[in-house]
Formats: sequence, structure tokens, C-alpha cells
Amino acid sequence: MDITLIIGWVLGFALIINGIGLNKLGNFIDIDSMVIVIGGTLAALVASFPFKILSQVPKHIGIMLNPKRYNAEMVIDTLVDMAKTARKKGLLVLEEQANGLKDPFLKQSIMLIVDAMDAEKIREMLESEVAAMTERHDQDVSLYEKGTSIAPAFGMIGTLVGLVNMLKGMTLDSGGASNIGADMSVALITTFYGSVLSNLIFGPMAKKLRIRNDEEVLYKQIIIEGVLSIQAGDNPKYLEEKLLSYLSQKQQNKLMKKKSSGDGSGNVS
Repeated sequence: MDITLIIGWVLGFALIINGIGLNKLGNFIDIDSMVIVIGGTLAALVASFPFKILSQVPKHIGIMLNPKRYNAEMVIDTLVDMAKTARKKGLLVLEEQANGLKDPFLKQSIMLIVDAMDAEKIREMLESEVAAMTERHDQDVSLYEKGTSIAPAFGMIGTLVGLVNMLKGMTLDSGGASNIGADMSVALITTFYGSVLSNLIFGPMAKKLRIRNDEEVLYKQIIIEGVLSIQAGDNPKYLEEKLLSYLSQKQQNKLMKKKSSGDGSGNVS
């Protein structure tokens, strides 16, 4: 589990509370301001997005916390093994292996080359699927990116509400001058809430989903290049080096170290 998001939230709030001071924390708690900023932000998001996207929030959080949903190193091993099998026994033998795969994209890709489709058509089909996936992910990420812009805006709305109340109360005959400090503090607290919600909650969530999308795109690009190389009859050693080039140098060294120690078996099922 990737708990860096949770660690960041906990650390961020701890530093803010430390800066405020526990004995002064009560000065920063105002229910009306919370309702304006948090409630207003959520209401605006509900008005902006269809329920289909809003209902995916629990799933999104699960994706953010799962660092190994797409294992590029493991799929490279699987593709290299399939390349070896295809060179020895032909592409048709891969159909049986494909039926045992749990990854639908990898299974679909293998079946396309087993069916002897044209390489360009296979690439076009698979890349179109990846592009459509990225577009769907962009819609999901836009929920949180929208939150980063809406939250400060509602913080400003709360600030204006506080200022209006303060100015309306500035009549000495009614004793309203004594409420200036309280009204001004409420006006500033809403801006504070909006900034925290934008930069500590929504911003990191959007970035985390972007990272997960990039991981999945890389994983599927490796599959596309791998199956097309298998169809072309490329040497398994060349294929392995080609696919490893998609990984960072650290990942490449780790994978090669595993292979040299005899721990390189780990096919995608």
C-alpha cells in the first residue's frame, strides 16, 4: 500500500496545528466558515459533475493507495517468455497461454496477434484504447483539479460574507464596533479553510491520480510494443532489452539483479 498520501495529509495538518499552537486552535474552528467553504465546494462539485464520476471517489482513493496495480517488470517477463514460446512453437500456441491471463488488455493483445491481424491495425486498435482510457482518467482527475480552484473561491466568498457583516455592524450606536474583531477573524478563517482544502486535500489527490494514469499508460505501451515484436518474430533477448528501455535505470538494474540471482520468475497471470 502506498500511504504517502495519508502521511502527507497527517504531516500537513500536524505542521499547521503546530504553527497555530494547541492553545489557540479554538480560534481557527468556526462552523459557519466550514459550512461555507466545505459545503459550498462539495455543492459546486456535485453541480459540475455527473453522478457516474462522483460515485467513483471511493474507487479513486483505492487507486491512489495502490502502488503496484500495474507491474511493468512482471509483464516484461511474461512477454519475453511468450516470445520464446512463439519462436519455438508458433503464435497459435500463445492462445492457450492467453486464456489463462487475468489482465484483459494483455489477453486481448495476445489474441490479436494469434488471429494474425495486420500489425498496423493492432497498433491502431490498442493505442486507441489507451487514448480512450486516458480521456476517461482525465475526466476523473478533473473532479479534484476543479476542487483545487473552487475551494479558494468559496474561501473568498466566506471572506466577503465576513467583511459585509463587519461593515454592516460598524455603527457605534448599536454597539456593533465591538464585533469587528470577531467578524474579521471569520472573514480570514474562510480563506484559510479554502487554501488548506485546495493545496493539502484536492491538489495531492489530483497529482496522485495523474501518477497512477502514467503508470498504467506505460504498462500498456510496454504490452503494445511487446506483442507487436512477438508477432514480428523478434529475438527474445532483443525484445527484453527493448522493453527494459521503458523503465528507469534503477528498475532495470533491479530486474537484472533478480534475473542474475535466479529470482526472475514472476509472470502476469
